[in-house]
Amino acid sequence: MDNNTLSTKPHYPILDGLRGVAAIIVVTFHLTEPLGTGHLDIIVNHGYLAVDFFFLLSGFVIGYAYDGRWNKMTIGQFVKRRVERLQPLVVLGMTLGAIGFYYTDSAIWPLIHTVPLWKMLLVLLIGYTILPVPLSMDIRGWQEMHPLNSVGWSLFFEYIANILYAVWIRKFSKTALTILVVIAAVALAQLAITNGDVSGGWTLNAEQVRVGITRTIYPFFAGLLLSRIAKPVRIKNAFLWCTVLIAAILYMPRIGGAEHLWMNGLFEAFCIIIMFPLIVYMGAGGVPNSQAEGRICKFLGDLSYPLYLVHYPMVYFYVAWISNNKGTTIVQAWPYALAILVGAIALAYASLKWYDEPVRKWLRKKLG
Repeated sequence: MDNNTLSTKPHYPILDGLRGVAAIIVVTFHLTEPLGTGHLDIIVNHGYLAVDFFFLLSGFVIGYAYDGRWNKMTIGQFVKRRVERLQPLVVLGMTLGAIGFYYTDSAIWPLIHTVPLWKMLLVLLIGYTILPVPLSMDIRGWQEMHPLNSVGWSLFFEYIANILYAVWIRKFSKTALTILVVIAAVALAQLAITNGDVSGGWTLNAEQVRVGITRTIYPFFAGLLLSRIAKPVRIKNAFLWCTVLIAAILYMPRIGGAEHLWMNGLFEAFCIIIMFPLIVYMGAGGVPNSQAEGRICKFLGDLSYPLYLVHYPMVYFYVAWISNNKGTTIVQAWPYALAILVGAIALAYASLKWYDEPVRKWLRKKLG
């Protein structure tokens, strides 16, 4: 939940917990990804759909937190609040990526040892703004918008959705918003079924920007619509059921293989368009069963954003190690993968307590 939400509004602790669950699954996806030969055989095959789930959660929370505040809040104030919430960890994630950049030189990234320091620092400064770097400044060789911290691409699209909301779409009636969401759902389904999946969006070219926009517009504004029309009903054991559903979707093996790509695309479209809103609706209607579950949800919610932003600079080292040791199996890799997962969680918690919270407190004073 956004920290700027009015204190008088009830909180959605289950949704916080689900965001943390999805963030941990993203890390496991990135740790199993280099062990596959392509999209068809990654062990955590649909882990990338967590990003689409994040977008939907974000739209829901933004609508819930801000829809009723525009009579006393300007667009500039809204943007300040979003920068205060999102940007400190963007800066930290990019900095960690820059610190580790030259130490991840490997066969998979032959460009690294040819990159002059000034160019890496320029990419870092651009990364601090979350604006994407052009392909001519791809210093790693993966065609990423943010070669120092790959996950930055989704924050770029998150900002686009936030700006569209603040400038224009917040004014939409429920009917107009429903029409937009239906059109976006059709576009998303077409993309998924045609391509076989929705994976992509991190490269600054026309095709990939289209993927990124399509992946963002439906879930974000479906979340916004859900926040406006849903009347959550109390769901017993909501955290357990929602966790099982989100894990089942993200850990689902590839469907249809190379022969029937459309089957996997249909599955992903169904999950994003139908299941993710259902999971958020269930989570919004749930409350923790105990104080312990409430603490777990709070911990996972607090951890989710820092974990997402700081884990990938560590994953680069792991990917380089696998690249330098061809034929590495999951049996050989799992102790290292587990160490990266535990290390990323520890780093994320330290980043939250020693950096993110103090910096955001300072920014709140500075930005008023």
